[in-house]
Amino acid sequence: MIQLSNVAKYYPAGFGRTYVLRNINLTINEGEFVSIMGPSGSGKSTLLHILGLLEEPSEGEYRFLDQPVQKLSEKRRTELHRSHIGFVFQAYHLIDELTVYENIETPLLYKGMSGNERKSRVADVLDRFNIVAKKDLFPSQLSGGQQQLVGVARAIVAQPKVIFADEPTGNLHSAQAIEIMELFRELNQKDGVTIVQVTHSEANAEYGSRIVRLKDGWLEPEAAPAV
Repeated sequence: MIQLSNVAKYYPAGFGRTYVLRNINLTINEGEFVSIMGPSGSGKSTLLHILGLLEEPSEGEYRFLDQPVQKLSEKRRTELHRSHIGFVFQAYHLIDELTVYENIETPLLYKGMSGNERKSRVADVLDRFNIVAKKDLFPSQLSGGQQQLVGVARAIVAQPKVIFADEPTGNLHSAQAIEIMELFRELNQKDGVTIVQVTHSEANAEYGSRIVRLKDGWLEPEAAPAV
């Protein structure tokens, strides 16, 4: 599903380059739940943004759903993103001026979905996440945990093949964090959604079926899975 071959990311610095990622070779199969870990500045978020088509690598090749991402037109990349990718951010990134219902509906508007289908999809997600009573509230009227629930609901409403989550529980207290992580586990195990999360939390990482570690922009050799 996801294949990175010798991927690097750098930025110009004076007469040279500052590398954020170096020689990344990584394959993620459909249905996996992968946790990306590493200290601050190790390149985790940059890697996630490349995987989520929000940034392009400076070197190497990225294939997503067997499509060579760098060779695709901007329009085709946008279509891939809208059709197959959901993103969950640490800072929620909800639109303040929109209600919970409207925030969740937004990805469906981008896809050009009919009004009836949008209504049905949003209703299903509101019900599943037990937030029907919050649908007419604005983000400022919600707790952090509720905002992140809405963020996850928005990420899955278009039924993506993969969800990329960047420190999804970073702003939540422990009970809310567990609720969000259990939700990801359910989406992965019951719905078959591939999940790739960046996290500082070993507890959160353990929800994944595999942990990938970065250090100074390099991918560390993966440990053998526990029996």
